[in-house]
Amino acid sequence: MNAVPTPDAAPSGAEPSGAEPPIAELRTSLGDRLVADPELVARFARDSSRALLDGAPIAVVLAETTADVATALRWAHRTGVAVSVRGAGTGLAGGAMAYAGGLVISLERMNRIIDIDAENRLAVVQPGVITAELDDAARELGLFFPPDPASARISTVGGNIATNAGGLRCVAHGVTSDSVAALEVVLADGRVLRTGSRTRKNVVGYDLTRLFVGSEGTLGVITEATVRLKPVAPGTPRTFRASFPTLESAGRAVTAIVGSDLHPEVLELMDALSVEIIESFQPSGLRVPAGAMLVGQTTGLDAEQRAVGITVLCASLGADDTEVSETDALLEARRLSNPALNARGLKISCDVGVPVAALATVFHEIGEIAARHGKRVSTVAHSGDGNLHSTVESPDTPEGIAAADAVIDDITRLALSLGGTISGEHGIGSVKRHELGWQLDDTALEVQRAIKAALDPQGVLTPHRAI
Repeated sequence: MNAVPTPDAAPSGAEPSGAEPPIAELRTSLGDRLVADPELVARFARDSSRALLDGAPIAVVLAETTADVATALRWAHRTGVAVSVRGAGTGLAGGAMAYAGGLVISLERMNRIIDIDAENRLAVVQPGVITAELDDAARELGLFFPPDPASARISTVGGNIATNAGGLRCVAHGVTSDSVAALEVVLADGRVLRTGSRTRKNVVGYDLTRLFVGSEGTLGVITEATVRLKPVAPGTPRTFRASFPTLESAGRAVTAIVGSDLHPEVLELMDALSVEIIESFQPSGLRVPAGAMLVGQTTGLDAEQRAVGITVLCASLGADDTEVSETDALLEARRLSNPALNARGLKISCDVGVPVAALATVFHEIGEIAARHGKRVSTVAHSGDGNLHSTVESPDTPEGIAAADAVIDDITRLALSLGGTISGEHGIGSVKRHELGWQLDDTALEVQRAIKAALDPQGVLTPHRAI
């Protein structure tokens, strides 16, 4: 068995003798749900981040049941093999990257919506359910699933829970943790833990549900979730757009909107470079603003009144072009930002959050940072909750990546100086782990690592990531 890894050591993923860990036992238990063919395994080795793969895993478990996950983790706990957990592979922080000589547990086959309880506004789902498909199923019953990441059509509920994802509707409905009522989790040694309840109130013991939400696969593997649904608002939603001559003026407008009684369900920002890139990727007739564009949505019987009110407020704060519409085209353009930026080769991005009142300042300072480094920076934001994604245009070479990372580090430090955070929704994974000490002091890190050690004493479950 491997020695227990220290917090900063790299997992070996192999026995000290150099012998390959015996997977025959796993094959006997899992049959064709264990895949070891290198060509087939390769598809599960990476996520969508810029993290580099250290080496190939030895096998993938295509889990179909909680028992499959428990079997795999009992084996890894006993043999000391590092385990990575993968849903759809859409993560941007390197949390699902495979370990060299490690085992991948894939949850993509655990994709059933087990139950939708309309009376109690709850759904029970397996982790591999696509987020938007749960939302679609709930809407057939007059309900919806509030979490709405831009990747909702390809990301999974389990992945969203593992990173405590945010998304477009956060300004009105909060992050994923606000919609999770209970979990079934397989611990690192294979034991199955059930947390939470189906009730609205529950103060029994520690809040273990919230402990696992956002834990990025370091404390256990989520195999079932009971999530909260909300009723669809009556009336026809309205989308709105307001274009501004500068990023700073758009930031001031966001602060004013959030502080008003207009209550948008969605409030997003795209700077001029982002709009230009999105339009070149998939033209829709969207006019590139001089500085930035706000897009959003209102719902309810007074949706049009509030959308118009938002555009009037924006015009009073410097917007030079506004629009209200019944279609979702403006929001669909916002959802295209990640694929459009990736197609352009912009891969080095951040996920910082700042207080909403600091948006005008942070946008101004990002411009200063970009000029200082001589780099073009594209920024899109869930502006209603202060969550920014700035992406740096830089060559895809070691030197270019290092230069882009220096820009991102400066933006991250800027966010922290304004009372912000190094990650609003993507998580830490491996890509942002070097930033942990910028936000968390030694005591906070010690407490988190003590929790990790208590639940995973062998250090095999997503080691050396997230904390």
